[in-house]
Amino acid sequence: MRVVNLFGETLREAPAETEIVSHQLMLRAGFIRQLAAGIFSYLPLAQRSLRKIEQILREEMDAIGAQEIEMPVVHPAEIWQKTGRWQAIDETMVRFKDRKGHEMVLALTHEEVVAELTRSEIKSYKQLPQAVYQIQTKFRDEQRARGGLIRVREFIMKDSYTLDRDEAGLAIQYTAHYNAYHRIGARVGLNLIAVGSDVGMMGGKVAHEFMYLSPIGEDSLIVCENCDYAANQEIAEFEKPRYDNGPALEMEKVATPGAKTIEDLSQFLGIEPHQTCKAVFFVAEYGKTLKNKLVVALVRGDMEVNDVLVKNWSKANVLRTATPEEITAVGMVPGYASSVGITNDDVLVIADELISLETNLVAGANEEGYHLRNVNCGRDFKPDLIVNIATARSGDTCIKCGAKLTLQRGVEVGNIFQLGTRYTEAMGANYVDEAGQLKAVVMGSYGIGVGRLLACIAEEYRDDRGLKLPISIAPYAVCLISLCRTPEGQERANTLYTELLGAGVETLYDDRKDVSAGVKFADSELRGIPLQIVISEKSMERGGVEWKLRGSDERTIVSLDETVSCMKQEIAKLHALLSERAENAPKWDKG
Repeated sequence: MRVVNLFGETLREAPAETEIVSHQLMLRAGFIRQLAAGIFSYLPLAQRSLRKIEQILREEMDAIGAQEIEMPVVHPAEIWQKTGRWQAIDETMVRFKDRKGHEMVLALTHEEVVAELTRSEIKSYKQLPQAVYQIQTKFRDEQRARGGLIRVREFIMKDSYTLDRDEAGLAIQYTAHYNAYHRIGARVGLNLIAVGSDVGMMGGKVAHEFMYLSPIGEDSLIVCENCDYAANQEIAEFEKPRYDNGPALEMEKVATPGAKTIEDLSQFLGIEPHQTCKAVFFVAEYGKTLKNKLVVALVRGDMEVNDVLVKNWSKANVLRTATPEEITAVGMVPGYASSVGITNDDVLVIADELISLETNLVAGANEEGYHLRNVNCGRDFKPDLIVNIATARSGDTCIKCGAKLTLQRGVEVGNIFQLGTRYTEAMGANYVDEAGQLKAVVMGSYGIGVGRLLACIAEEYRDDRGLKLPISIAPYAVCLISLCRTPEGQERANTLYTELLGAGVETLYDDRKDVSAGVKFADSELRGIPLQIVISEKSMERGGVEWKLRGSDERTIVSLDETVSCMKQEIAKLHALLSERAENAPKWDKG
C-alpha cells in the first residue's frame, strides 16, 4: 500500500476529550474514528490489525476442535423469554419491534441461539462433544462508554460454545479454552492473567476472566503476591482474622448521640471497629414475579460489604442502595439501624460468616441516638443467610497460602463460563444417552473482545513517538520510506517496493513528494510498523538502504540485493519470539 493512497490521515494532536493514551494514539495514527459514543469506524490500518487478531483466534479455536459458524444478530424475544434473561437484563440489551409488532432484540451474546441449534441438531450422545464459534459484531447499550475501544457499545467478539454429555466433558473443553486464551494473549504480545469471576447474567457455576493488568482497567483484582491465587474483587475470598471478645454478655442499650458512622461510634465508645456490626441496606428487585425486599447486609465494622455477593445471595434481578425512607418503613433508623427486633417478611437479613462467630458486638438500637452493646448473632437476631459477603482488600491474607493480597487494576479482554444445563433445559435441548435416557446437553460459553484486545495491545506497546505494535498484529510488517529526489533513485525505490511485495512482505510505502522527511519518519513511528526501511541517494552511496526496528534508533545499512532477504529474516525472528511466548504460556493447573 502506498501512503499517498491510504484512506485515513494522521493527526498531530488527539481530540481533547480522549482519556487514555492508546485511544489518543489510535486516533492520531489514523486507525479509528468515532461516530458516536462507544461507536467507532475502523479505518484500513485498524481493519488489517483486527483481521490478523481474528486469524489468530480462528487458528486457536480450530486447534481445539471448534467449528466456525455464523448466527443472526437479531433474535426473536421468545428465546430470551424462555431462559428468563429477557426479564433479567436491563437496558443494556436493545429491544425493539419489527413491522409486524413482534418483540426482537439485538444480540449481545448467543447462548439462547446455540441452545436452540443444539435442540434441532443434537439427538444422541454419539454426536457429543461439540464446539462452535463465531466472530461477529454485537451491540450492548453501555451506560458509560469510555477509553476508546476499551468500553464500547458496538464491538467485534469471538464467542464460542461447547456442548457435552456431562460436567466431566465440560471440564475438558473449559480447560482447552483456558489454555487457548493464554496462547492467544501470548501470540498478540500480552501477558494475560486468569482470575476467578462472578458468573453474572450468564449463570452457571464456574467462570474466569482473562485480564490485562493496567491502571486504565475498570476491574479491581485481588492477586496474591506469593501464589497463583487471583480473583475479581467481586468474588475474591480471604482469610478473615478473628478477635476474642469473651463469652456472650447481656445486651444493653447505650446512648450514642451523633455517632452515625463506625468511626464515630468507635471513638465515642472507645472501642475498635472490629467490635462493631456494620449494617448496609439495599433493595432487591425481582421484577414482576416476586415482591421486592429490603436487604440488610451485616459485616464486622472493620470490613466492607461486597454488593455483588449480596446480589448473588439475594437472587435479585437488580440490587440497588436503599433510600432512608425505605429503611424507616420497616422500623429501622438510618445511622442507628440493625436487624435486632426486626421480623418483617419484606426484610432479608444476610450476615457475613464472621458475624455468627464474633461475640458482644455493638449494633444499632433502631432508635435515634442509641446503640446496643453485647449483640450476639443467634441469640439477639437470626439472619436469613450466613454466608461470605465481605470485600477482599489489599493487605488481606490469602486463603490459599497465607501471604498478603494486593489490589490491582485490569481490563477484561476475555471470559469463560461453565454454564451447565441452564440454557439447554430452558430450550429443551436434550440428547439420548446409551441407556435410552433423555438428558440435557451441558454447555460452556467463551468470549473474547477483538477491538478491546487491540486497544490493550496499543496501551502496552507504545512510547512517546507512537505505537510499537507486535509483528503478529501490526497492519504492515515494513514501512518503506523513500527520500529519493532523482528519477533514478525514485525508480529504484519503486523497484524495491515491488520486490518486497513479490516476496510476500507486507509493506506500507511512503513515497509522498509533498511532505518532509521528518513528517514521513513521524508518521511511520506513530503508526507502529515494526520495521522501517529508508532509501535515499545518500543511503545508496553508503551501500544500499538503512533499516531499523521500531523503538530503536540503531540503523543498519544493507545492500539493495539483500534487503528483501534481510527483512524476511527479521520478520521471522519477531514471529519466533511470539511463538516461543505462546509455547510457554500458562496452562490449566487447577486439578
